Amino acid sequence: MSTVAVIGAGLMGSGIAQVSAVAGHDVVIRDVDDAAIARGMAGIQKSLERFVSKGALSQEEADAALARIATTTSLEEAVSAADIVVEAVFENLDVKTELFAAIDKAAPEGAVLATNTSAIPITRIAAATSRPESVVGTHFFSPVPMMQLCELVRGYKTSDETLERAREYAESVGKTCVVVNRDVAGFVTTRLIAALCMEAARLVENGVATAEDVDVACRLGFGHAMGPLQTADLTGVDILTNASQNIYNDTQDEKFAPPELLQRMVVAGDLGRKTGTGFYTYD
Repeated sequence: MSTVAVIGAGLMGSGIAQVSAVAGHDVVIRDVDDAAIARGMAGIQKSLERFVSKGALSQEEADAALARIATTTSLEEAVSAADIVVEAVFENLDVKTELFAAIDKAAPEGAVLATNTSAIPITRIAAATSRPESVVGTHFFSPVPMMQLCELVRGYKTSDETLERAREYAESVGKTCVVVNRDVAGFVTTRLIAALCMEAARLVENGVATAEDVDVACRLGFGHAMGPLQTADLTGVDILTNASQNIYNDTQDEKFAPPELLQRMVVAGDLGRKTGTGFYTYD
């Protein structure tokens, strides 16, 4: 098993850390302060408790997974002995490039440097390092312990070896992988769901149909397991809005421009399930 450094203790980072630890990897979670780390660890513990209550894990397995997770606020401490570094911070190019420049200096030679970005081209992130051949996209889906897909994304200089090691890691934590051979903004999955969600939000914004009816139309008309606006609430309205904005910035394609409704929801804090209110209200 590998030593996995997860950079970011938010929802995505803690989920990646959880599945890695359950699979038997040693994990180090790094975030900027102890409060963020505490929130992330509390989320992992609560998630593991749900798996135990459902019989999907034994208490012994859950305890062993928690014991495999260490935490730190030091980036150098987190990545200095890592075989795989997985970045899962805010979806902002400047933030990610600054972070990868620092990871490049601290991580050992031969480490896989992975980013969980859902929309930013890998080549742009890799350009901040001296080893772009070692940088790859590992786009997990939220909630990570439940979602089976991992989108592996090649940058312009990502090596075959790096891609294969990323696949081995993702499959070891129970994911099925698809490969994106050219890192266009949004890749495959985010590009598809962003276009659908932006149009669904416009239909609601323009009074064409309610959120409920738009989602019913997609579930029953197209066989989707979940409607696009339910998906937005699950993913996080802010996360999906930011991802679609990044695609729009890169392509200038109007179908990816977030409508005013989504922008106002983000400002108001109606971010979906994680805040209790989005297109739907949650207990």
